[in-house]
Amino acid sequence: MRQDAEWMVPSDDKILELIREYGNLTPTAIEDLGGPSAGHARNRCPELAKYGLLERISRGLYGITDEGDAYLNEELDANELESVEDTE
Repeated sequence: MRQDAEWMVPSDDKILELIREYGNLTPTAIEDLGGPSAGHARNRCPELAKYGLLERISRGLYGITDEGDAYLNEELDANELESVEDTE
C-alpha cells in the first residue's frame, strides 16, 4: 500500500501515474488523459516537485523522478520526503 504524506491529496497519485505512463506532461495534458482538472493539476504539480516526486522540465511541463517512481511502486514512504527550497 502506498504511503502518502499529510501534504498530499488523493489526486496526486493519478497525476503521478499519468506522468509515469505517458512521459512528461503539462497540466492540460493531465486533464485530457483523464486526470484532475488542468487548474487543479497546475496547483499540484509544483507541490509534487517541491517534495521531489516530480521535476519541472520547463515552464508548465513536468516529469516523474526516481522518487516519484519509487513512491508509485510502494518502495518509498512519502512522509520521509522533505520540501526542497525553490532555487529559481
